[in-house]
Amino acid sequence: MSDKTSLRKEILAKRDSIPPAVKKAKDRAIEERLFSLREFIAAKTVFFFASFRSEVDTFGMITRALEEGKSVVLPRVEGQNLGLYMIKGLDELVPGYMKIPEPAVLVNDRKITVNDVDLIIVPGAAFDETGNRIGYGGGFYDRLLAELHKPVAVIAPTYEEQVIDAVPTDSHDRKVNIIITDRREIRCS
Repeated sequence: MSDKTSLRKEILAKRDSIPPAVKKAKDRAIEERLFSLREFIAAKTVFFFASFRSEVDTFGMITRALEEGKSVVLPRVEGQNLGLYMIKGLDELVPGYMKIPEPAVLVNDRKITVNDVDLIIVPGAAFDETGNRIGYGGGFYDRLLAELHKPVAVIAPTYEEQVIDAVPTDSHDRKVNIIITDRREIRCS
């Protein structure tokens, strides 16, 4: 685990050092690439994560997806797992686990399962071109993706600085299918 821990720390320090103006331009490029993907265009229900700290900014993407008529789902930490809730706007988010924005609306008709979504967008600290990812160490997304029983594209929006040659993996780790960076689209093998 120490390999992942030190690698995570190194890559996150790189990500944190991206100047704000550069980050903003990179976020725009990533959003445009994501929204032009055939998988994104075809999806009716999209699972997003609410960006936190220096992650790729997803708030503009969430708003745009809602404006385009897509159903948007965000996670909420519930014990050791993620509960998935449809949101109607960013005003429904409140600081949750580790102060990460998550849905405040907990009515049952807004809760769905991962198998109800058409596209999954996940965060991470580092990725390699075969789709391996290092998350933040909680295992929330690996457990969520393990529940998938249908083919759904799993996409990671990330900065080019976070794509490395090889990510160390464990047997429980789940891969992403597509990595979208500020420079390119990587279809993982």
